Amino acid sequence: MSEMVELTVNGAQMEASKGSLLIDKLLDENIHIPHFCYHQALGKDGNCRMCMVEIEGQKRPQIACDTPIKEGMIVRTKGENIEKVRRDILELELINHPIDCPTCDQAGECKLQDYYMESGFYDSRVNTDTKVNARKRVDLGSNVMLDQERCVLCTRCVRFCSDITKTNELGVINRANHSVIGTFPGQELSNPYAMNVIDICPVGALTNKDFRFKQRVWFLETFDAICNGCSKGCNIYVDHRKEKYKDDQIFRFRPRRNDAVNGFFMCDEGRLSYENEANNRFTTPLLNNAQTEISNTITNMFKELTTQKNILFVLSPNLSLEEMQNVNNLANKLNANVSGYSPDTFDEEFKDDYLKTNDKTSNRASFKQLEINEEQSFFDEKIKDATLVITIDNKYFDDNLELLKNKKVISLFSHHCLTIGSSDIAIPIASFYEKSGTYINVNGTKQKVISKMNKDNPMETITSVIEHLKSMIEKGTL
Repeated sequence: MSEMVELTVNGAQMEASKGSLLIDKLLDENIHIPHFCYHQALGKDGNCRMCMVEIEGQKRPQIACDTPIKEGMIVRTKGENIEKVRRDILELELINHPIDCPTCDQAGECKLQDYYMESGFYDSRVNTDTKVNARKRVDLGSNVMLDQERCVLCTRCVRFCSDITKTNELGVINRANHSVIGTFPGQELSNPYAMNVIDICPVGALTNKDFRFKQRVWFLETFDAICNGCSKGCNIYVDHRKEKYKDDQIFRFRPRRNDAVNGFFMCDEGRLSYENEANNRFTTPLLNNAQTEISNTITNMFKELTTQKNILFVLSPNLSLEEMQNVNNLANKLNANVSGYSPDTFDEEFKDDYLKTNDKTSNRASFKQLEINEEQSFFDEKIKDATLVITIDNKYFDDNLELLKNKKVISLFSHHCLTIGSSDIAIPIASFYEKSGTYINVNGTKQKVISKMNKDNPMETITSVIEHLKSMIEKGTL
């Protein structure tokens, strides 16, 4: 364990590891320290000089991102002198910056904008006609758009491609005032994590081509969730909005820091999977392929459950732990079998040695915790004898519809699929991001999700359907 030392910051005493970076301590303590180039996943670079602090005993201000902590250090981040130093540095950053905040997609999330408002540079001393111009709307590839004029040359994106993905597509081109970020000749920004440069860019130089001009960020609501793209369970922010006369809609996913799971980043495929949420939604209950009321489908489901003898539940590994438990409890009351067989959710080509796994589901580990059998031999045996099959968000039958011949089929899905058309009863349910629950990732990390989307959504949750059926079974009545 590293040695702990005492230091004083703005008059407050605190402890930190000896030799650790001062900026990390300031950020961990939520002490405001302006910075562009430093990022905790990328380490120090020291090129922006914005994180200047006063250290007692030093002749001149020091950058916090390259200052190791020592015993008895006395630090000041506030005060007329140090704030003037940072204002002077910020003014240099603004000399060639375009005046396009009203049309910039980063407005509301821009550190340069925030620091500008704090500094009070309301009267510019720069003649706008003398600014150095650079290229705008440069498509780098991988849904990343570059505006070279907005760049503050923090080089976070360059270091991400060299240190994290090790693909080295980006670099600093030209010299002095004409220095810009760009790709090397004949190369595009092309790696499975490329869109992370958008998140780590502190200004509006790198923006999301997929999100550009769709929403202003201050209109969006956000809740914490996990990505259901694979069993890594990357932590994400879900940005959504319910506009007047429209359904609640997700506009983007962003990675959320969790050092135990995904660190600061997520893959591009998971990021863009938000589009699947609104597409092809299953919203109307069906009874023998005819539209009906949800109460009618649940009543008919109850009749089938209480009259059929060989019942098989087939579950998706994307269900929450609580949903699996509820199905298990219902199956026990009915002496039914439960299978988690889902071989179609594995993809070896998707896997890499960073964040992506070959299991493209979010909660397979809960099968093991609840002892739900997912073996093919068990599934083959039970599907052959089953007279009633209830498939819950498991699309395995889409490519194996012949297995459902001469059987009663009840399906519960959030999105349309082929299995619904072969079902006697089909019930629409809330989707992954519209419900709360617990998920266990590939490393055994248990994560709780509390959805704040679609509060007025009429879609049933699996839990509400199961609880209603259990109540009806216990009463023995319709």
